[in-house]
Amino acid sequence: MSPNKTPIKPPIALIILDGWGISAEPHGNAILHAHTPFYDALTAKFPSTEIISCGRAIGQEKGAVGDPESGHLALGTGRPAQAEVSIVEKALRSGKFAKNKVLKEAFESAARRKASVHLIGLLSDGGVHSSTNTLFGLLRMAKAEAITDVNVHAILDGVDVPPRTADVYIEALEIKMAEIGAGRIATLCGRYFGMDSRENWERTARVYTMLVHAEGERSPDAVMSIRNAFLRGIADEFVAPVVIETADHQPVATVKDGDLVIYFNHRPETIRQLVRSLSVPDSTGAKKPLIETICLTEYDANFELPIAFPTQESAGTLTDALSAAGVVNVKMTQTERYPHLSYFFNGARESQSATEQNILVPTPKHETLDLAPESQSFKIADRAISTLASRGSGVYVVNFPAATLSAEMGRFDKTVEAVQFVDTCLGGVCDSVINAGGIAVVTASHGRCEQMLSDEDSDAPPRNSTNRVPLIIAGKDVANLHLRGDGSLIDVAPTLLSLLSIERPAEMTGSSLF
Repeated sequence: MSPNKTPIKPPIALIILDGWGISAEPHGNAILHAHTPFYDALTAKFPSTEIISCGRAIGQEKGAVGDPESGHLALGTGRPAQAEVSIVEKALRSGKFAKNKVLKEAFESAARRKASVHLIGLLSDGGVHSSTNTLFGLLRMAKAEAITDVNVHAILDGVDVPPRTADVYIEALEIKMAEIGAGRIATLCGRYFGMDSRENWERTARVYTMLVHAEGERSPDAVMSIRNAFLRGIADEFVAPVVIETADHQPVATVKDGDLVIYFNHRPETIRQLVRSLSVPDSTGAKKPLIETICLTEYDANFELPIAFPTQESAGTLTDALSAAGVVNVKMTQTERYPHLSYFFNGARESQSATEQNILVPTPKHETLDLAPESQSFKIADRAISTLASRGSGVYVVNFPAATLSAEMGRFDKTVEAVQFVDTCLGGVCDSVINAGGIAVVTASHGRCEQMLSDEDSDAPPRNSTNRVPLIIAGKDVANLHLRGDGSLIDVAPTLLSLLSIERPAEMTGSSLF
């Protein structure tokens, strides 16, 4: 037998509970308020510890909150792997952003051609999908090239930042544009329309027609249009497309032939549909503006569009190690987290190894978490259990995102319900693994549900936390394992490989927790 091959037969499952952080503070703690008999039994019966889920230990900036992208990168690569946001922010701080060859050449070309420039992305400093610092950096580059027609098409947040703050962000942007001396707001829409990632193409179409044909609500004042939406009970993310008008009732700008469009989101999957609709030719031959496009990061390898900050792929991942050892590894989750297991977990790579299988449990396009806080948890658990029963040996990575998805809505009561549903599913999958003679490793990609309410009021600031997350190793022959307490997410992959007696790749800087 090759030294890289492993004789292990029982299944090993890595179960990722998104948003399941640890905190002793009961206020706003949906985990403590929920009834979680299966999770409680696991921590009482089997070896467990708490691991760091954010910050420099996993490749983020110091003091950064955890997030599912960075968390899955760290879990799958076993090292502090930089997510796109960290790479872009570092370039901004060092001054390298303004010297970026792709961006600089695009702005220089626009200046020579006297072309209009359109900056499209999420207006947010939440750091999950975009950063206002990136937008400001682009505005400064446009100013440096003396480009006068610079238009911002702002997608409103209210999810990664507190709700009902879009007007504040727009006001701050207007002040910043005046300070820089470049830019004007041309359109607005909520992320429900501008960042759909579930193929609700009718929403994306409304944004396309807003950008190209100036279709949508008309308003001379961006701030007032948002405040009027708030008065009608419409939250930031659900603001329908708004076209800002000039004094003579003409749209400030539309996207037309010859223009330069720069998308400034760093996270790919939520801007992909909009980019495809506006900047990528389709097979139907539908007429679109002939524009120059720059993507901040790689949104889709098939787009063949210029990328300012190409993806830095990681070799020697957990998936690579399992493939080299001939171990089948099956990943399963629902629509919202599919990119996290198929892309981030694999070190920012879209390619699939010969021994890897990805199972997607589709989330209905119009699912409402208010009515179904469990989301697809039970279907994920059913697929995991049935796949375990049919395949037996191998490694199974199972992601349950329902709890953190409810937490993102800011509904404490629904998050408590979601936690309880996830706990039930956790129990079912763990029982199946252990009864098959296998081992279940339970952890989370980041914390959120345990810190939902502020001390001042009962509103839920939609922020992830800096708290540690659990690491539990459950199985019939693991009672004597002693887990260290100084680990982080980068140590999970080496721990799994240690359980499998597979040598850790040289690229992994994490180490086994036992």
